[in-house]
Amino acid sequence: MVDSSLALYTALQRRKNVLFEGAQGTLLDLDHGTYPYVTSSNPVAGGACVGAGIGPTMIDRVIGVAKAYTTRVGEGPFPTELHEEIGQALGARGAEFGTTTGRQRRCGWFDAVIGRYAVRINGLDCLAITKLDVLDEMDEIQVCVAYELGGKTCRELPTSASLFAQCKPIYETMPGWKQSTEDCRTLEDLPKAALDYLKFLAELMDVPIAIVSLGASRDQTIIVEDPIHGPKRALLHADGTQAQP
Repeated sequence: MVDSSLALYTALQRRKNVLFEGAQGTLLDLDHGTYPYVTSSNPVAGGACVGAGIGPTMIDRVIGVAKAYTTRVGEGPFPTELHEEIGQALGARGAEFGTTTGRQRRCGWFDAVIGRYAVRINGLDCLAITKLDVLDEMDEIQVCVAYELGGKTCRELPTSASLFAQCKPIYETMPGWKQSTEDCRTLEDLPKAALDYLKFLAELMDVPIAIVSLGASRDQTIIVEDPIHGPKRALLHADGTQAQP
């Protein structure tokens, strides 16, 4: 048994690299989630300080992790949820079952409104997009860019779960790439439609994508930039352009 707060503080004072991994997701946060459909703690990035016993100035970079589509476990509003064949296909290909409970996850199209909210609440520096390969067989892919709420267009997350439940997704449709991405190891290896999809997500959320995951194996990963220390080489910019090394 050790004083973990002291051990972490000592390591950080010695300029050691310390990585904090959060559990669950932003919308399950007790204070900033879709109450009452939340957990009992703070999964947002700020919760790392409280849980670990360190000050906020000790954290110098925040990496967000999001799937290439959206999932949710249990009850709660889910505007982009797919109840029919496509949702079932996403769940089957993505093995969408709760790690602890084994409950089947609800699946839907990527929701950029939730994405933008997560970027803001967590202060994200970059994103890791996982399970892009799950979309490989889709003829077309839809992305929720805004909601329709009370006859008006809403581009930000509503302030209550009851209003959130009334939101209807406004989609933009993109072509699928209809080929496997599982063996891709660089951005150049990706089908053009897959790369365009990633650029579109980065543009919508105004944050660069640093990592793209294409399967369960560790080597099925494209490192676009160094997620820990910042830009390293070609960067998938938030404005949808790709910088030269």
